[in-house]
Amino acid sequence: MSPRGGGGKNCQASPDSPTGGSRLWEGGACGRPQAPRKGTVASVLFRGVRNHLVPWHCRLRLLYRTVYLQVVEGPGAGPRAWNQLCRGAARKSGQRYIFCVSGDFVKVHSTATEECVHILQGHRNLVTGIQLNPNNHLQLYSCSFDGTVKLWDYVDGILIKTFVVGLKLHALFTLPSAEDSVFVIINKEKPDVFQLVSVKLPKSSSQEIEAKELSFVLDYINQSPKCIAFGNEGEYVAAVRDFYLSVYFFKKKTTSRFTLSSSRNKKHAKNNFTCVACHPKEDCIATGHKDGKIRLWRNFDDDKKYTYTCLHWHHDMVMDLAFSVTGTSLLSGGRESVLVEWRDATEKNKEFLPRLGATIEHISVSPAGDLFCTSHSDNKIIVIHRNLEASAVIQGLVKDSNIFTGLMVDPRTKALVLNGKPGHLQFYSLQHDKQLYNLDIIQQEYINDSGLIQIELTKAAFGCYGNWLATVEQRQEKETELELQMKLWMYNKKTQGFVLNTKVNMPHEDHITALCFCNAEKFENPTLVTSSKDGHFKVWILTDDSDIYKKAVGWTCDFVGSYHKYQATNCCFSEDGSLLAVSFEEIVTIWDSETWELKCTFCQRAGKIRHLCFGRLTCSKYLLGATENGILCCWNLLSCALEWSAKLNVRVMEPDPNSENIAAISRSSVGSDLFVFKPSEPRPLYIQKNISREEVQWGVFVPRDVPESFTSEAYQWLNRSQFYFLTKSQTLLTFSTKSPEEKLTPTSKQLLAEESLPTTPFYFILGKHREQQDEKINEAFESELVQLPLTENIPAISELLHTPAHVLPSASFLCSKFVSSLLLSKETKSSEEISEDVDMEEGKESDDSDEENDFTEKIQDTNNTDLGEDLLHQLSKSEEKELRKFRKVDYSWITVL
Repeated sequence: MSPRGGGGKNCQASPDSPTGGSRLWEGGACGRPQAPRKGTVASVLFRGVRNHLVPWHCRLRLLYRTVYLQVVEGPGAGPRAWNQLCRGAARKSGQRYIFCVSGDFVKVHSTATEECVHILQGHRNLVTGIQLNPNNHLQLYSCSFDGTVKLWDYVDGILIKTFVVGLKLHALFTLPSAEDSVFVIINKEKPDVFQLVSVKLPKSSSQEIEAKELSFVLDYINQSPKCIAFGNEGEYVAAVRDFYLSVYFFKKKTTSRFTLSSSRNKKHAKNNFTCVACHPKEDCIATGHKDGKIRLWRNFDDDKKYTYTCLHWHHDMVMDLAFSVTGTSLLSGGRESVLVEWRDATEKNKEFLPRLGATIEHISVSPAGDLFCTSHSDNKIIVIHRNLEASAVIQGLVKDSNIFTGLMVDPRTKALVLNGKPGHLQFYSLQHDKQLYNLDIIQQEYINDSGLIQIELTKAAFGCYGNWLATVEQRQEKETELELQMKLWMYNKKTQGFVLNTKVNMPHEDHITALCFCNAEKFENPTLVTSSKDGHFKVWILTDDSDIYKKAVGWTCDFVGSYHKYQATNCCFSEDGSLLAVSFEEIVTIWDSETWELKCTFCQRAGKIRHLCFGRLTCSKYLLGATENGILCCWNLLSCALEWSAKLNVRVMEPDPNSENIAAISRSSVGSDLFVFKPSEPRPLYIQKNISREEVQWGVFVPRDVPESFTSEAYQWLNRSQFYFLTKSQTLLTFSTKSPEEKLTPTSKQLLAEESLPTTPFYFILGKHREQQDEKINEAFESELVQLPLTENIPAISELLHTPAHVLPSASFLCSKFVSSLLLSKETKSSEEISEDVDMEEGKESDDSDEENDFTEKIQDTNNTDLGEDLLHQLSKSEEKELRKFRKVDYSWITVL
């Protein structure tokens, strides 16, 4: 179908016209709050720069920095891992913890429950190293690009001390022999020149201390922590870079250097060092190389008599090495996704743990030696027992090479859906910060070969309240050889997952640019629309595909539309499903969804239409389009005219499904800016400049389970939905009012506490008996006349109970405050209670029988309710005697305080 024209108008407005409103979108003339002013903003940390971003208490939080491993290209240097596993899991009272870096946070996970129990927050830049305190295994050191070394109590999740070094720190190491020092990697002057130095940590009662005393150890080293290792109980340190191995001996204060053949010789083209590990008790150094070999160096204290032997199994570069605690085994990992254990460091005696799912980037060994940990390129940590059996998996948001599908929300689970593992869609719970499951779309074995052209999952869309899922996959080796396939998946309630229903080979003759479902309630028959570069858009409907054997449904093409052979770039349905908008390069066409007749066209000669969406609720009569040349247009569907336009280079435009608000993110020379607006008004509701220094590629509104109640007009757009956006480096960010520690669920901390209780046979016998006794005592005390205030509501008690003893002030300072908080206020006492106290003073010297009579009389006088009568019937003689003992206690010492 190729209509000659349209029934509408060709609307074009100048960006500087009064209806354009471009100045309002630059943040200068908007009457509502726009860019935050100095002094009224909350500070947020992002990509190494302290940015003042969001006014009030609304903060920008990094979600995808739940990435445990993120490889970043540094200036003038090769790829390096900012984030790493702590080399060693900690154990306390039967508990084991895993520490992992997540951006500027350090997360503490339980190996038993896989829950995040603490988030150590305090650094102002990316954390680059973490190490257990060798002299106190309940403490953790961390270093960051902010130039500080922090000491944490990870059990309680609090910061103990901060040592200010003042230089950019790239890695951190500790030694038991160096009690008051740590080792860090710094760079001086030139960006590619790195040094290993020792930093003396001064002892002081202050919480923030300057540590400026540095001692040089090694230079010309790699900044990656995998390229530095200490051996033989700290007698020497080994460092590798390029084709060089350097060993520094602390006692001799000498350095030995060893060189391998360079890449000029084709035979030794991949001799580059990639990682190093040292034997904990012997003079043995293991080095990994780019060609997949592992070299074991011995006698390296002599430059002429040194020897090395080779172990070779990996077909690609060795990513990391680690010795066991006793040194009897060597662990290695790489791109094969296989953990190799070399026992006794011999070629023949090796064991494997295969099919770990992704490239092994880091290996860690627990101090007890009974657990191993591997972290992978797909943002996953696997806990492995000593017998090479995986026991736990901590999976974060999977980082794919490219995010083609964008960000979507599963209507059923409210999970974030996007590209995951190759050929998969990942469903990720934002509320619990964990992956729910992966859906295999391509259903073919993935071959890890850089030269092989893979099948890519390019498009996906949910429809009919999560009952249907449409996906598009493609593969193209040459321009004329395009393999295209569209799949329709139906949700199965029995299996609680999606099942393939229809497969369409070559639905279009060229790449599919967009697909969307009609989600209007009045449409009983599901409808799907796809647009393509072949100049057509197609309408697919669900039809009855039953036969004599079974009942079935399937999808078939119902209509094909086009407009003057232009490429179709976008498509979307109106909220009620009555209209379909399809953009053909610079022209927007409006179609009737019942008859598929062309109703009108809008033309904006400002480049191809990049984004297209309808308004919602009260703004459903508006249609918005963003062009490649930086023009944002709003058309009125009733008058078929341009309502307003603004000069804005929109890269992301997403409507809120629960309100009229639309979020648009533009790209400027400084960074990315956020604009929130309603189509009915040309002035934005909210403007946030520089939300990211890099390009934002995708965004999505996620409906809230419980709406917020922000009263400020500038933040009401966050009440019903939360906005997430993904940057070019696949960092997921959002606006949040809670810190990461506050987001932790109470159940995770409760499970952590319950794990410390031993479940012995005596516990099952005596535990229940004690619980019953506690219940009786509680019931007796609750029925007393004088009710003490609840301890959890008293700030002084909460402060004492939740703060470790070693960081509390002196007892004399807290005693008066603590005792005062336990006293009852005189203002709250009634006249009856005062008279009762006087009677108690006078009746101290009476005998037991008189006391018993007075006690029952006072209860009857002061309590006109049935509580006193119930108490008399419930209490036995022995219980009443116990209560009388409490009444005889002298409390006059309190008046002295």
